[in-house]
Amino acid sequence: MNLARRQFLSIALPAMAAASIHAAEPFARKGAARLRLGLAAYSFRSFFKDGNAKAPPADRAMDLFGFIDFCADNGCDGAELTSYYFPKDPTNEFLIKLRRHAFLRGIAISGSAVGNNFTHPKGEERTRQIASVKQWIERAAIFGAPHIRVFAGVAKGITEVEADRHIISALEECAEYAGKHGIFLGLENHDSIGNAPKLLTLVRAIKSPWLGVNLDTGNFHTEDPYADIALAAPFAVNVQLKVELRRRGAKAAEPADLPRKIKLLRDANYQGYVTLEYEAAQDPFIAVPTHLKRMRELLA
Repeated sequence: MNLARRQFLSIALPAMAAASIHAAEPFARKGAARLRLGLAAYSFRSFFKDGNAKAPPADRAMDLFGFIDFCADNGCDGAELTSYYFPKDPTNEFLIKLRRHAFLRGIAISGSAVGNNFTHPKGEERTRQIASVKQWIERAAIFGAPHIRVFAGVAKGITEVEADRHIISALEECAEYAGKHGIFLGLENHDSIGNAPKLLTLVRAIKSPWLGVNLDTGNFHTEDPYADIALAAPFAVNVQLKVELRRRGAKAAEPADLPRKIKLLRDANYQGYVTLEYEAAQDPFIAVPTHLKRMRELLA
């Protein structure tokens, strides 16, 4: 048994002792690892015409159609269309037009991403959060996204145990709904989920074959983020690759070891999209093509 697995078992097993025997397990994938290059719309978050309070410069403004074109022009296989940058209340006609545009550019819509908080107890806000995710599941089925990134959320005024109970029940309800539409949900290591054992405790507790991990390789702020990536990778249904990471206690981010991250995905026999989600300081119009080129070499 390797060190990473011993670390996981020593921390996670007590917390998972009460989980159902039907809880999620790592995905059993036949064949060799298959890594496909993708790009997340969030990489250009300041430049979208929709979803920004401040209008971007006219000569650099982008919409989702332009983003798909950028993906095609830069050799991507897939485009992750973050929900934040859709027009408000998009019509089915708009969603179908977007799907058509991607197909004609030879780009697969690899997924979408929503913002949600499932820590709320029963009540109006919890109902609203669940309804919003379900609405995006319906939209994803129309514009052709097989995966949606979701959050657990941050709790206020309740214990972690109570929050986890709310998160699990909401995710089970939404995953059941997603499965009826053929959509995967990927729980991201975000907000209060700071390490892989915590993330996998939640994922294992949810009784659905339609839920896995949205593995953000820059969001583990532990002493050894690479060990957390290794633990979570077998559960991944989508990977968001970051070019930086920040260790616990560090004053600044450090450049990520991209070959090491890719090797961890291969070791886990991951098969799916490795999507660049660019958050570093350099202008994305300059930096993103360079990083995509490097990723393409590593994924080949």
